[in-house]
Amino acid sequence: MKPTKKKRITLHKLIVVLHLLTIELLLMTNSSYVTTESGGRQNMFPTETRPYIDESVSYQGYPQNAEKVNGRWAMIGFIALLGSYITTGQIIPGIF
Repeated sequence: MKPTKKKRITLHKLIVVLHLLTIELLLMTNSSYVTTESGGRQNMFPTETRPYIDESVSYQGYPQNAEKVNGRWAMIGFIALLGSYITTGQIIPGIF
């Protein structure tokens, strides 16, 4: 069974569109989206986002507060370690 003229034209249009999309894709991958490193390796992610610092947030006293919070979480972890050792006899129950 031979395809009709309308189907041939539609198939031809589809092939042309796919060809144009393939060319566009090749041009896009060979542009600034892909860089070649010194060893000949291609890097798809050469650009990084710019860092952003929110000036409206105050970081005054942040290091001291971070040290206090870190110390408190360490104390909670130590108490949890002692509690698990006292109740089960193992440092990490099920492993040690």
